[in-house]
Amino acid sequence: MLCCIKMRRWTIVFCWFLCVIVMPTCWCARAKYAKKLLTDLMSNYTKALIPVEDTNIILNVTLQVTLSQIIDMDERNQILTAYLWIRQVWFDAHLKWNKEDFDGLDTIRIPGSYVWRPDIVLYNSADDRFTGPMDTNVVIRHDGQMMWDSPYITKSSCKVDVSFFPFDAQQCRFTYGSWTYNGNQLDIQNAMESADLADLVENVEWEVLGMPAKKNIVLYGCCADPYPDVTFTLKLKRRASFYVFNLLIPCVMISFLAPLGFYLPADSGEKVSLGVTVMLALTVFQLLVAEIMPPSENVPLIGKYYIATMTMITASTALTIFIMNIHHCGPDAKPVPKWAKKVILQYMARVCFVYEVGENCMMSQPEKHEAPCAKNSPMNGQVGSGREESVSKADGGQETAGSIITEGKEDLDQLTSLSSSVRKNQTNNCPWQSGVFMSLDCEDSGAHTRRRKGGVSDEEKKDGDVFCRRHSDEHLLLRDIEYIANYYRDQRATQKRTGEWKKVAKVLDRFFMWMFFILVFFMSLLIMGKAV
Repeated sequence: MLCCIKMRRWTIVFCWFLCVIVMPTCWCARAKYAKKLLTDLMSNYTKALIPVEDTNIILNVTLQVTLSQIIDMDERNQILTAYLWIRQVWFDAHLKWNKEDFDGLDTIRIPGSYVWRPDIVLYNSADDRFTGPMDTNVVIRHDGQMMWDSPYITKSSCKVDVSFFPFDAQQCRFTYGSWTYNGNQLDIQNAMESADLADLVENVEWEVLGMPAKKNIVLYGCCADPYPDVTFTLKLKRRASFYVFNLLIPCVMISFLAPLGFYLPADSGEKVSLGVTVMLALTVFQLLVAEIMPPSENVPLIGKYYIATMTMITASTALTIFIMNIHHCGPDAKPVPKWAKKVILQYMARVCFVYEVGENCMMSQPEKHEAPCAKNSPMNGQVGSGREESVSKADGGQETAGSIITEGKEDLDQLTSLSSSVRKNQTNNCPWQSGVFMSLDCEDSGAHTRRRKGGVSDEEKKDGDVFCRRHSDEHLLLRDIEYIANYYRDQRATQKRTGEWKKVAKVLDRFFMWMFFILVFFMSLLIMGKAV
């Protein structure tokens, strides 16, 4: 037990000796060799010249790019801001040493400003400050290999194609090359076939599909020597859910309100107001899209949808005004043409499911009813002919004013029956000839008295005078009844004509409502199909 305790004490003392005395001595030795190595390397070194032993030798620089984050995509100014890690590897012929001479020291890290670095820049940079990579340290190996890792926030120009916004995909290029050295002095190689995306921070708006690299050799018009460069193509796809829920779906919902303007009653006075309100709402959304899109000739898909919807709403508002003029046709309007009755009031009304109150699609055509005519009446040529004309007109527009004619027939039959009863009483006592009352027993002023054979007593004369006066009053009453019937008939004809025009307007409203609903549905289906 005692021996174990002693062994532990000696172990602790030995470890303390190594940590406190031996290790600092090694570190001090390493630091002394590193300082001596740096002094030896920089004694005859110049960073102004390309580090090659022979100027005919081409210096190869390997370029590797790691995409860390997409900071911003400014579609209007067409600038992509990204955070990159750039690694450049080359061999410096003047920075070599034998590591055995420096206690096995194989690598050192010194500030990048101490050594020569390739002037590789981003050709399509859009940064107004022209800032390059961060001035970090350079790792130097004993065989002359130089490795420079530097983070870099780049602003590059990117041609944005918004033709299918918000379901668009973009390709932004990062072209790196030497600004002064041509291909006969410095050559750029790809470290990998594509950029490294392992440490990429996901962007909420853009999805990164890939970033392939390609080497190009370009001959510029100013110079005869070739200039190599490496182009990284960043492939992006927009996440459209934000724009679908905030721009597209509200527009679709507002667009479906436009056809409902045809369903509003014409007497409500809100048909045109609804169309104008929907137009203003879509204008606001159009301005929101125009603010974020670049002013280019390529109209975005959602912009085309807005323009098509606004055009449709403009057309619907114009048609609404036209239909309202038809609905409010007054009593002085012409009758509905025959072709309109056949096409609009018969076929289109059935297709659009427009029926009168109490009608439905299963009802058959109403039968034609002939008005009763008073026989042996002197007014048959007036009242009877007028009734026949009214019935013939009603037959042509039965479907449009059926309820009006049905009510009118009941009232008109009452007046006609009353007129027939009066004429019947007159016919039994006094004859009518050519519409003129000719009394056989009465003596009117200016009329010749027709005497019976054997003479007439005074009592009979008195009774005849009373009888004639009574029939004269009935004659005046009949004329008043005929006047009222004619006036009533004219009123009903005017109401029938107005009702026909109102039904024409109603059928046109329903037809355009279904037509515009179909247009909005297919336009919405077309733009939603782009998201699939």
